[in-house]
Amino acid sequence: MAVADRHGLPIACGIASGQRHEAKLVVDTLKARFVDELPRRLIGDKAYDSNKLDAELAAMGVDMISPNHSTRLRQTQDRRKLPRYKRRWLIERVFAWLMRSRRLVTRYEHHAQNFLGFVQLACAVVLLRRL
Repeated sequence: MAVADRHGLPIACGIASGQRHEAKLVVDTLKARFVDELPRRLIGDKAYDSNKLDAELAAMGVDMISPNHSTRLRQTQDRRKLPRYKRRWLIERVFAWLMRSRRLVTRYEHHAQNFLGFVQLACAVVLLRRL
């Protein structure tokens, strides 16, 4: 899981087991960010449409922007915010940059902390190349 800023630079990353849903990893990833301040807005796809996640992020002062899931009966997302959803490609670009690292594509590390260290190192390399 990774979080990027408005310029497409990674500001947080984290790892978890494959069985956990991404929406449950958002708060933990934001707590492990590289920068001091929290982002004001967070853009995600339909998988992040959750009342619990919205409440947790609102308590932290973060506004979640994601389209409503097709199974949601009552629409909760303000449609005026959805034009910002077009910028979601920036996080996809971060993942493309991270997948250039062979060490991340094929996970050679058996220990999670070692793999997390290489993910953070790859984020640092992306930041150094782009800044």
